[in-house]
Amino acid sequence: MILENATMAEFTKHLKKTKTIIFPFGTIEEHGRHLPLNTDTLIVYELLKRAAKKRKVFIAPPVYYGVCTSTKQHPGTISITPETLRRLTIDIVKDAFQKGLRNFILITGHGGGIHNYALKEAAEILIEELNGIKIAALSPYELLLKEFSKLVDTPNDSHAGELETSLVLCLAPELVKGRSKEEYPELPRPFIVKNKLKYWRGGVWGNPQKATREKGEKAAQLIINKVIDIIDRIERKGESFL
Repeated sequence: MILENATMAEFTKHLKKTKTIIFPFGTIEEHGRHLPLNTDTLIVYELLKRAAKKRKVFIAPPVYYGVCTSTKQHPGTISITPETLRRLTIDIVKDAFQKGLRNFILITGHGGGIHNYALKEAAEILIEELNGIKIAALSPYELLLKEFSKLVDTPNDSHAGELETSLVLCLAPELVKGRSKEEYPELPRPFIVKNKLKYWRGGVWGNPQKATREKGEKAAQLIINKVIDIIDRIERKGESFL
């Protein structure tokens, strides 16, 4: 059930069928010159809608803002702090718990390390504070890294590259505005630099020119299958993750 479209009565009725809700997290973040700012959000939310057709779970509205560090200075990116994301996640889950939900899946379409850590830290706090819950925090790009590396032709593909462009071609082709050039950031790791635009002008990590809708369909199915597997595990009676 798509939560934002449900009435109070429909929510109450559906709660008798499932105690599982999925919270999608994304960003408003640059994705090169060819993909929309909501790419991370669009991908995860659209794929969860497809998964919801196969499992009777609640799909919450997406959280559009996330923690963006490497792209914070790029035009269009609007970032929040890790503390804001962590606090917001805790508040949302706690209130959903009060409404009778018990199984929580936090899934992010953004691959940023600090962003992902904030979600996992929130999950750690919640598992300690709320009795009787099950909770998962994940990025499909982490869980399916091996499968995605076999699917794309670009080694070290990442942000706004072959994979993400393929997924948007699959889910919303009208939003893909041509193709950005192949690019890789030249950040002087392990040093932290203030002017990240100096080292990553185009905001692309990979080669979007190798993207195809067919690759996007395959990647989408991999993500949907993984989400369904996680739903089945979290709803399985007798399986505890304590």
